[in-house]
Amino acid sequence: MELRCEGCAGCCVDWRPLDPDAAGSDRAGDRPPLDDTYDLAPLTRDEVAGFLDDGLGDALVPRLFEPAESDACVSVDGVDVAAAGDRPVFMIGLRKPPKPVAPIGTEGPRWLDACVFLDPTTLQCRIHGAERYPRTCATYPGHNLELDAETECERVEAAGGGDRLLDDEPPDDLPAPAFGPQALGTTIFAYPDPDDLDGVLDRIVNDSLTADDRARFAGAAVGSRPGSLSVDRDRMAEARARAREADSWAGRAVREWTDRAGGDGEAVDRDAAAVDRLVSDLEDDAGAPGTPGWD
Repeated sequence: MELRCEGCAGCCVDWRPLDPDAAGSDRAGDRPPLDDTYDLAPLTRDEVAGFLDDGLGDALVPRLFEPAESDACVSVDGVDVAAAGDRPVFMIGLRKPPKPVAPIGTEGPRWLDACVFLDPTTLQCRIHGAERYPRTCATYPGHNLELDAETECERVEAAGGGDRLLDDEPPDDLPAPAFGPQALGTTIFAYPDPDDLDGVLDRIVNDSLTADDRARFAGAAVGSRPGSLSVDRDRMAEARARAREADSWAGRAVREWTDRAGGDGEAVDRDAAAVDRLVSDLEDDAGAPGTPGWD
């Protein structure tokens, strides 16, 4: 599997405001998410714990799902959500605030939702290859290739983005998929206290989750036991507290970008130099790790 990623950011940016054909291309399976985030990459329990260890709990966001026809479900705030037993199932991903980015095929930066760790200037991941680089990102698009499913690389190519997927052979050492029975307690978690979620589903749908909302789910993920519905209450409470207390450059950047953003897909009303200065102020000078450049 060989990719040409320079200038692309196809798997890190929400393309839908620019390319209506992208709508739905990131949806896998028959359980639609309650949120509208594009290409939310699932994190493992240990990855969530690692982000909390680094004080990056404010970079995390939960996702819950509508039930498939044969799924168990539980009603929260009058909404049926997919469940394991009587517990809502969820995953944890990385937040995607609006950023001034100019991915392949755009003329100048536009406000597009992008991964919190994507550097808007270089279009590189700030944690690529680092200890916290998620397994899902490191192995993409391996599972797509294995299942003969469209990849973001191919979608960008079809939109005139040049050659991106240079070798379409999936690696031999792919980990287990993020979804399926083996994922319970590892990438798919069950929230133990659905009665505590009053108002949360509405905030998920309206993209208005609070720090406490996000911390609840991060804590439950870290407290989960692989292959089980059980949750270690002490571990959950400790992780929840750490997530709630997080005040990292990433979380602050999410707030700052969200406050400054124009409408989805709108051109940024700044020249390139001004955008670079803003990225420097809000991310680089605030403590974000740098990017290595392209070979």
